[in-house]
Amino acid sequence: MALTNIYIDGFNLYYRALRRTPYRWLNLAVLCASLLPAHQINEIKYFTSPTQARARDQFAPRRQQSYLRALETLPNLTIYYGVFRIGRKWAMPTHPIPGVTGPIEVWNTEEKGTDVNLAAHLLLDGFRERYERAVVISNVPTWPWLFGWCGTIWAFP
Repeated sequence: MALTNIYIDGFNLYYRALRRTPYRWLNLAVLCASLLPAHQINEIKYFTSPTQARARDQFAPRRQQSYLRALETLPNLTIYYGVFRIGRKWAMPTHPIPGVTGPIEVWNTEEKGTDVNLAAHLLLDGFRERYERAVVISNVPTWPWLFGWCGTIWAFP
């Protein structure tokens, strides 16, 4: 059995796959074990940012904290935090607004540091030989480029 570390982009997993499904309370240890039965799961590293209440969703932080407390009960899972920012920016409306021809001020929410933390852990754990195989659960468009680059340098199987 290959010693395997799992690296999970938590925001990406939640907002792109789980948010409006009955799997919002997904047990990540069970998911990893069922997807990788021939692997010995060494560590599961979950990367996220603490969300903030917004006008249209005041309870998002409470729901996230409940889920993170549940994840903390898993013995081989560790949570790593980035930063969640809310600010304003100017952008074009996605739908026509009568009388508006230019940009409008909108709320801008950004998760910062999560991707960098995940990549740093992935590479440092590899350098330290903490795994034989690594699995990243994410939907970030730049990850395939990184893995292709790393694979050509280190000849990963």
